[in-house]
Amino acid sequence: MEKFITHQGTAVPMTRSNVNTDDIVPARFLKSIRRTGFADHLFANWRYLEDGRTPDPEFPLNRPGYEDASILVAGENFGCGSSREHAPWSLREFGFRCIIAPSFADIFHNNCFNSTILPVRLEVSEVEAIAESLTSGTSSTLHIDLPVQSVTTADGQVFRFEIDPFKKSALMEGLDNIGWTLSHKDQILAYERRRKQEAPWLFS
Repeated sequence: MEKFITHQGTAVPMTRSNVNTDDIVPARFLKSIRRTGFADHLFANWRYLEDGRTPDPEFPLNRPGYEDASILVAGENFGCGSSREHAPWSLREFGFRCIIAPSFADIFHNNCFNSTILPVRLEVSEVEAIAESLTSGTSSTLHIDLPVQSVTTADGQVFRFEIDPFKKSALMEGLDNIGWTLSHKDQILAYERRRKQEAPWLFS
């Protein structure tokens, strides 16, 4: 998986609260358990007009300058609702590497790390300040520094965030849960060899 150390990219503000996983990728598109094929369905109910194909010019991702957005500035309780992993899959495939919000649904928050998306929690006032800088400033770029745990706006505002040390390390090493487990392959094999000697009847 791709490592996350630092990232600089276009940030799109979409600060509505309680965006649920069905808003992120509607259930009618959940026809595969592969991690690909969902980018076109991201925010499908909002991103397109009634025909389901024509982009809605009022939706943030369809506005000029946000076509290549890789940072989403969101509202409170982002990713609530069902636990579907397809939601972070669709965000990552579209190109998002970081989501900044005052709060996340717990399962969605954890699923983000397995898709190498960095979920950043900031205070409501800080998220509002970032969104304001994006809409009123001359640049829509943000700089994310995971090692020092900071978000920097184009006009020089710096916001610090907290993150679980284990999740931080795994993201910087590009490891999901399976990758982290396999990184301990030698210890696992050594344990299995020892157990075969200690309790051979378990392996007969």
